[in-house]
Amino acid sequence: MKMTRRKLAAALAAPALAGTIPSAATAQTTAPADPLEAAKAGIKANSDALAKEEVPMSTEPAFQFKA
Repeated sequence: MKMTRRKLAAALAAPALAGTIPSAATAQTTAPADPLEAAKAGIKANSDALAKEEVPMSTEPAFQFKA
């Protein structure tokens, strides 16, 4: 039986991803009834997670804005 690299990668990644799905499903059941509050809570959680990451200045892209 021939197996491509993509099929092999999918087969190896499936068990690792299967462990994260139940926790994501339980997080959705605890969301507030108000969609606006749920969106605000999601944005706050994402911004808190991004704030915890250390990014060295050398890895950030340089931007130059011109009008």
